[in-house]
Amino acid sequence: MLDEKELGEYTLMANSLRFLCADMVQNANSGHPGAPMGLADIAVVLGYHIKVNPNNPQWINRDRVVFSGGHASALVYSLLHLWGFDISLEDLKHFRKLDSKTPGHPEYKHTPGVEITTGPLGQGVANAVGFAMASKLASHLLGEDLINHKVYCLCGDGDLQEGISYEACSLAGHHHLDNLILIYDSNNITIEGECEVAWSENVKQRFEAQNWEVLSIDGHNFLEIDSALEQAKQANKPVLILAKTQIAKGSQSLCGSHKAHGAPLGEEEIAVSKEKLGFNPEAKFFVPNTSALRFKNTAELGALANHAWQKVLEQSDKKALLEQMLKPDFSNVVYPDFAQEAKPMATRVSNGMILNAIAKALPGFIGGSADLAPSNNTELKGLGDFPKGRNFHFGIREHAMGAISNALANYGLFLPFCATFFVFSDYMSSSVRVASLMRSKVFYIWTHDSIGVGEDGATHQPIEQLSHFRAMPNLNVFRPCDGFENIACWQAALELNAPSAFVLSRQNLPLLQSVSKEEVLKGAYLKKDSTNAKLTLLATGSEVELALKSAQALEEEGITTRVVSVPCYDLFLRQDKAYKDSLLSGKVIAIEASRGLEWYAFADAVIGMQGFGASGKGDALFKHFGFSVENIVQAAKDLLK
Repeated sequence: MLDEKELGEYTLMANSLRFLCADMVQNANSGHPGAPMGLADIAVVLGYHIKVNPNNPQWINRDRVVFSGGHASALVYSLLHLWGFDISLEDLKHFRKLDSKTPGHPEYKHTPGVEITTGPLGQGVANAVGFAMASKLASHLLGEDLINHKVYCLCGDGDLQEGISYEACSLAGHHHLDNLILIYDSNNITIEGECEVAWSENVKQRFEAQNWEVLSIDGHNFLEIDSALEQAKQANKPVLILAKTQIAKGSQSLCGSHKAHGAPLGEEEIAVSKEKLGFNPEAKFFVPNTSALRFKNTAELGALANHAWQKVLEQSDKKALLEQMLKPDFSNVVYPDFAQEAKPMATRVSNGMILNAIAKALPGFIGGSADLAPSNNTELKGLGDFPKGRNFHFGIREHAMGAISNALANYGLFLPFCATFFVFSDYMSSSVRVASLMRSKVFYIWTHDSIGVGEDGATHQPIEQLSHFRAMPNLNVFRPCDGFENIACWQAALELNAPSAFVLSRQNLPLLQSVSKEEVLKGAYLKKDSTNAKLTLLATGSEVELALKSAQALEEEGITTRVVSVPCYDLFLRQDKAYKDSLLSGKVIAIEASRGLEWYAFADAVIGMQGFGASGKGDALFKHFGFSVENIVQAAKDLLK
């Protein structure tokens, strides 16, 4: 608890923090001073409650602190500096400059102490829910004596207006996540002015309806903030601390104004404000020694907590399991023997068998679907449901599912997958993009991958999504042609330090031939060779079988033809010219039931979708849209004229 006699010192700390943030933005001549200044009082008190250790920033039982609004980045960096993380005063002076540790919005793995890249508003709220879910499952697997930390998230009006926050908070309330504390910086300001121009809902009632406890406080009253945090830590459900604040608190002319959101205050305004609050108007990036020492208490308390936890770990019978989860051994996975399967099999089905094989070997392998597990084939059989099991039921919440999975991956113990139909992947795009930025190891299972969906029609037939996600840096998009290739894709994905997507068929596909992980890691490999080939057919997924049949028909007409399977376009694109040239012989045709414009990087012609799909039997649709042996043979002849 805070000492009421020390209120003057807390005020000095908060004002020091305010002006440190204001100086950062002014020095950069770019950024957001309003939210950092408005949150300074809450940040000071939060430092007395959290358990973090700057000397061991990856300590698994640390409290997770998420700043959902990236526009509070000046506050994030200032706090991390004052708490003792590897961020110097010089780093603060290089705010928003190229190659600095302090970019415009916080980035995971780039700045020590940043738990996750939140990016677009609302993502961080869902990330916090993901961290809380990870903590709950970890506590069940490893015991409450080893995992008992809290998750704190600071958010604003914009975060709660984004729909992703509703989805995530609904799930958090459903699961009674009592380890989650959401601090709402309710300053009633957005870029266009006061929130009332577009928002009038009762946030308190909204969260209470979602099974949250709501505490309303003055966000500038240290004792109220302290009491609310203490109460929140004892709650039996997630807690929203609704803190009424003023944007740019401490600024003499811009306090409470939307003009302070995204532009420097100005040298004169900062000087006047500093002088009014007893600071030297000429001193920049200045923190009084007494305040600096008090901020360092956070690191000292965290180090003590870490030390005590280490003693508990040494005596725990779960130590070996923790180490296994921290460093999973992928060589332990025993994959299905698809050579014993006589019948054709959809890749969504073979994928379900692979998921279960991986889960048996890796205790940190977890995941679930957006209410589509029976169709996605993603149930981990016999492994129970969250919070005590490894199957997650996300409900119809693709937006939140993506962001929650980012936090599950960043938690440090888990390898998460999440699943839906491929056409709904667009709902997840922002989260997938952020995962790719972070290189977080999330596995996306996207089934019903093409016009092969059939009768559900164009609204459910993805034709442009493959091109979209292949354009995303760091994301490996796999579209296996059968169960054998599916295994090799998973073997590759588990080793790659990046997110991966598995784009899988609804319809049954024949089992072709085995392939090695090494071939898949190159993105493409020879499926059928032909001496002095005049033509090469590139294909993925269900179209590989079609390419093989077409090649046979072309050979019968005297046109020597190779077939190259490309399970991962992204990996193939990264190969050197010599390898690409070794596969591509003569004229090249790419065959894929998608828009496929990216194939022109390799192909002379593309047989793909020119428009949206239609409703009808899958086989009929493939023929209707030109995915037939006859059409490919004719296209090849036309190309070779």
